[in-house]
Amino acid sequence: MKYYIIAGEASGDLHASNLMKEIKLLDNEAHFRCWGGDLMLEQDAELVKHYSELAFMGFVEVLQNIRTIFNNIKFCKKDIKSYKPDALILVDYPGFNLRIANFAKNIGIKVFYYISPQVWAWKQSRVKKIKKCVDKMFVILPFEKEFYKKHDFKVDFVGHPLLDAIQSSHKSEQDNFVESNNLRKKPIIALLPGSRKQEIKKMLPTMLKIVPDFKDYNFVIAATSSIQKEFYDHLIKENNVKIIYNKTYDLLKNSVAALITSGTATLEAALFELPEVVCYKASYISYRLAKKFIKVEFISLANLIMKRKIITELIQNDFNENNLKSELNKILNDKKQLTTLNEDYKELKKKLGGAGASHNTAKLIVENLKN
Repeated sequence: MKYYIIAGEASGDLHASNLMKEIKLLDNEAHFRCWGGDLMLEQDAELVKHYSELAFMGFVEVLQNIRTIFNNIKFCKKDIKSYKPDALILVDYPGFNLRIANFAKNIGIKVFYYISPQVWAWKQSRVKKIKKCVDKMFVILPFEKEFYKKHDFKVDFVGHPLLDAIQSSHKSEQDNFVESNNLRKKPIIALLPGSRKQEIKKMLPTMLKIVPDFKDYNFVIAATSSIQKEFYDHLIKENNVKIIYNKTYDLLKNSVAALITSGTATLEAALFELPEVVCYKASYISYRLAKKFIKVEFISLANLIMKRKIITELIQNDFNENNLKSELNKILNDKKQLTTLNEDYKELKKKLGGAGASHNTAKLIVENLKN
């Protein structure tokens, strides 16, 4: 069968690639055309556009790039019509994907949505559109099934795909991470400033300001393949900061703490049971608009799933050098806090269910198409 898959960012590329791997095990004649990244390309997909061309963060940034976004939507519709897939599989990325879902449904293509838009946080009106144009929704957070049930829409909870990805990473444990990456023999603090240039520019300079205060540690930036090294080099002023590409999980496994820009990576670190501080800063206008419309108490997935604060979040003006230094000291040295955090992380894993999200979703998609 022919599958058209759209993922608009790094995490979507990861989860879509694992889903494609599972679909191929169930459908020997699977053929993929996609918008995504390098990991999807490794699954023998025809890559139409890389997510690095699609990632715009915040209200203001979206408005500044609105012409590019609409041109991409127009081109995508034309490409789908030409390819004539048996199924359209959308991975998160709602602003773009819901427009494409509506188009595909209207021309008779089956629409599957893997990883629900965060409609429970804001824009709950999108549920009406989802019910109208999505044939099957596969959700990865336990509370999402109940949310959709309240809106009279049956969805499938498949488990969280990060459990699959992290389980796979443990099979290829790297014992000599320090030596193989030419790091000093000191404990590692991981810096994950995001996967988009806009957020890296906002987040990384503040993260780097505290480096001189922690001379007994290695600071290592988890770099994304879509950003050139020169971009990071321009922001780094300290000598004892290392940049490592495409080894985020190895880095998280070998670190003692992490400073992470809000996003999927915060949950990844939690599933590795790594103490972390969640950071976020947007433009003033984007932040004020977000405050007005977003209806959740927390920004990190771990806190949302647990329905209480287990990880510190430094947002907007709270994200500054002094607070960051203080919170990092706590997660490095406060033994009582670390014991509590470890217990919370174990409870978090239980709430997410077991591994197998990619397989569960692939099975439901292929069975649905055959029926």
